[in-house]
Amino acid sequence: MAELATNTKADRSRTRLFGDRAMLVCAVLVATLCLLPLAAVLIGALAGSTESVRMLAETVLGEFTRNTLLLVLIVGLGTFSIGTGAAWLVTMTEFPGRRLFEIALVIPLAFPAYVLAYAYTHILDHPGIVQSTLRDVMGWGPRDYWFPEIRSLGGAAAMLTLVLYPYVYLLARTAFLRQSATTFLAARALGRGPWAAFLTVSLPLARPAIAAGVLLALMETIADFGTVAYFSVRTFSTGIYTSFVSLADRAAASQLALGLLAFALLLALLERQSRGSSQFHNGKRIERMAPIKLSGWSKWAATALCAIPVLLGVVFPVMALGTMAFESEQNLLSRRYIGFLTNSVTLAAIAAVLTVGAAVLLGSFNRIRKDATSQAALYIGRLGYAVPGGVIAVGLLVPFARFDNALDAWMEATFGISTGLLITGSIWLLIAAYMIRFMAAAIGAYEGGIAQVSDNIDAASRLLGQTATGTIRRVHIPLLTPSLLTALLVVFVDVMKELPATLIIRPFNWDTLAVQAYRLASDERLEGAAVPSLVIVAVGLLPVILLCRTLGRNT
Repeated sequence: MAELATNTKADRSRTRLFGDRAMLVCAVLVATLCLLPLAAVLIGALAGSTESVRMLAETVLGEFTRNTLLLVLIVGLGTFSIGTGAAWLVTMTEFPGRRLFEIALVIPLAFPAYVLAYAYTHILDHPGIVQSTLRDVMGWGPRDYWFPEIRSLGGAAAMLTLVLYPYVYLLARTAFLRQSATTFLAARALGRGPWAAFLTVSLPLARPAIAAGVLLALMETIADFGTVAYFSVRTFSTGIYTSFVSLADRAAASQLALGLLAFALLLALLERQSRGSSQFHNGKRIERMAPIKLSGWSKWAATALCAIPVLLGVVFPVMALGTMAFESEQNLLSRRYIGFLTNSVTLAAIAAVLTVGAAVLLGSFNRIRKDATSQAALYIGRLGYAVPGGVIAVGLLVPFARFDNALDAWMEATFGISTGLLITGSIWLLIAAYMIRFMAAAIGAYEGGIAQVSDNIDAASRLLGQTATGTIRRVHIPLLTPSLLTALLVVFVDVMKELPATLIIRPFNWDTLAVQAYRLASDERLEGAAVPSLVIVAVGLLPVILLCRTLGRNT
């Protein structure tokens, strides 16, 4: 009996050791995959000829830099103003429709910016309803009046602002809700008016949260491709696609990707510092401030200010897209559209499952090991949110294309067999790009749930003989089911909307709803582009509805 017990104990030790080593290997492989596109872009850029760099500097680099910086500046100011102002009004004041706007102001998150671009082009372009009505009413000819050009850098900035301000709104609203009434009331008691108290007390207290929201919006801005490409605004993102796909210049694409990557990582660093370097305290008394009841013209002004972004970011685009979709007479249930929908859902579902699984692996590995290796793997996994999809696409295609070509040449020379493109010609490279791009969102959901699980539960599981993988499978995952389902939904929707990585990496004749919408809009068939665009928006509403339910419970 003693010998049997000893053997059983030894078997358990070997099983536990094997499980821990397997987790280590898998975590390192995932982190390596996440780091691969960054390393490939760096190597490709440095290995490229100086002629490519010189040509870029003499031709388009200045324009790319100027347009990208202008977009960042305008979108930053716009999202800050709308997001912070709306958050303050719905949190700290009482006016008609406040409860409705608390939720409605979040809905633009469901819209990709390029979908808004298609809708507003239909509304505001020369043949659109606005200019056509002006010409009919005023009797003007085509050159008798001036009208702002929607297909411009300013138009692109407006589209991005309308869909990205909810990042600032959500974080600022949370910060305002957590502020104690005592500091604001103390400022009022010292003679400050409501506006002055907001500027000198409430706004500085919420500055870290607002800065984090603005920087998140800016990272999405520099990663955008669909909007700027459709409006013919040349930025680093469009330059990467043109260099890689249209000109087949991998060196130039890598060098542009390196520049955009450096800018994105700088924004990511600023975002992290904004969360960690500033600390503010509300004092010992934490009291929820009663909303200030507005009266007279001020209450209607507050209603109008909150209604404008909802009308511009939700109501008008949906009306325009619905009208265009009806006029297009396209059948969403046709075999062709069923194929687009199937491709989109297949990619999104596989990517969501693999991404959340990898996030659980990295997070659990860090929770169990808590050493430099696990922390580094988790940090690398988070880098994807700061890397634009086009950069990831170029970073993956270059090394895997070389691997495929080298393998094909070796197989042809050795066995007389041509393997073709095993990796770059499949959907798995595209799924890897999605996983790298959206890993941070899944890690964030995992960490939010695992924070509620005590370390004592892990210790009890290990004492009862569970391996690391057994603890994850039998303890963590059942407890984290709501958080993991949320992560699956968020990644699923993000993949449905992703455009630049899909355009660059997708296999031949493997189109998604986002690619179909972009292709039809590029051909000026906006009515047709409205159909897949509406489906993308409808799917994007799912996490927004989930978020709105959470907001409703917390207010």
